[in-house]
Amino acid sequence: MKQKMLKNLILKLSILLLILILISPLPLGLKSTNYTHFSSIQIENEITTEPYDLLIITPQEFTESLQELVDHKNRVGMKTKLVTLSEVYDNMFWQGRDDAEKIKYFIKESIETWDIEYVLLVGDFRLMPIRYVHNQDVQQGFNEPVFISELYYADIYNQDGSFSSWDTDNDAVFGEWYDDGVSTKAEDQPIDLYPDVAVGRLACRNKVEVKVLVDKIITYETQAYGSDWADDLLVCAGDTYPDMPTNEGEENTKHVLENMTDYDQSHLWTSDETLTGVRDIISAFNDGLGFVYFDGHANPFRWSTHPPGDGSTWIKGLSLITMSLLRNKDEYPIVVVGGCHNLQFDVHFQKIFEDPFYYFTWVPECWGWKLTRTINGGSVATLGCSGLGMTKEDKDSFSGAGDYLEPSFFYQVGVNNSEYLGDAWMNTLRMYLDKYPIDWDTPAAWDYAIDAKTVQQWVMLGDPSLKIGGYP
Repeated sequence: MKQKMLKNLILKLSILLLILILISPLPLGLKSTNYTHFSSIQIENEITTEPYDLLIITPQEFTESLQELVDHKNRVGMKTKLVTLSEVYDNMFWQGRDDAEKIKYFIKESIETWDIEYVLLVGDFRLMPIRYVHNQDVQQGFNEPVFISELYYADIYNQDGSFSSWDTDNDAVFGEWYDDGVSTKAEDQPIDLYPDVAVGRLACRNKVEVKVLVDKIITYETQAYGSDWADDLLVCAGDTYPDMPTNEGEENTKHVLENMTDYDQSHLWTSDETLTGVRDIISAFNDGLGFVYFDGHANPFRWSTHPPGDGSTWIKGLSLITMSLLRNKDEYPIVVVGGCHNLQFDVHFQKIFEDPFYYFTWVPECWGWKLTRTINGGSVATLGCSGLGMTKEDKDSFSGAGDYLEPSFFYQVGVNNSEYLGDAWMNTLRMYLDKYPIDWDTPAAWDYAIDAKTVQQWVMLGDPSLKIGGYP
């Protein structure tokens, strides 16, 4: 009797194992992070291989609020697919060691199944997973062991076509490049870093913010074309390092102006006193602008700079408080900001007990997100650093970093005529990596690690499929 029961149990287990083998997307027993390809993705019990341009990934609670954006995108010819996080996790059940890696694997399958070019993540760090990168930067008085990298979600493939995990030593710590006094090279290497898809985020905390951004994106794409403001460019800067011989910020803005000759240009500089305080910036914003570039110093709360040769004086720019004075309704610019931590969107009040007070990581939202989600004002998209903003002064070679990256974005827009925001973002990063290829066999905090961090931390808070200048 016992032998018969045992045989029946073995038979049932064998049948169950066979079923699992047939339906599982990965062979059982393999802990693979590098390969496998689905012929299709199953969403809401329907299998589809129809091509799409834009993939929106969102928590379930935002789906209804995003439907208007999906309808708009499809109307203008940007074929859009909306997928919930739960659907992502269900489809990637066998793949990914954590939620962020599951999302990355889903993006990979979306590229291969749907020909996706743009990915929009919706939700702040609590609602939509983020990836912290351990490219340790040691600055005097500011040790930054980790920072947010959205490029992680965009760099899908290694050069050989395999999955780019950013964790080559398989220890679940990503992008390791430690300055421990012993290591002479990156622990995780090589990392490709070249984006294969354009990834942006709406760091929305609630449905109200989703509604605000949906309205802004639709308004921009339907009203910017042919307007008297969309071709207006404003640059704002001063003397970033007063102990250096030039006005570094202003020099960078001049490179931006050189790249945008077809645009109506204006500047706010401390050297000629066109920039004396935040009121100058607010006044220019409220006149309506298509692009704005800030170059200076920052934290999650405020952007600022110096007058020439005067490191003790701060010319204070926009802050979380003064952004409430922006009144550029329906005339929302694309903003690029040079500075530290403007787009560190994982700030929250509990960090007041973790970080020094002056880091301002305890504020309710970061500078870049507040500017983007401001009602009846602010930007339609903001690009900048999630961590310490690196400049050429941080490198022994005295070249590259943000001083090259940020003007390169405007080169993509003004010279290469990028049609969509995500294309400009991707091509800027590719241009930087072509100019400054990474040598992973060097110590942390050297020039190559700084170059890697420069691209890893450059975040786009906005719609990557945004049509620059709007639709006719």
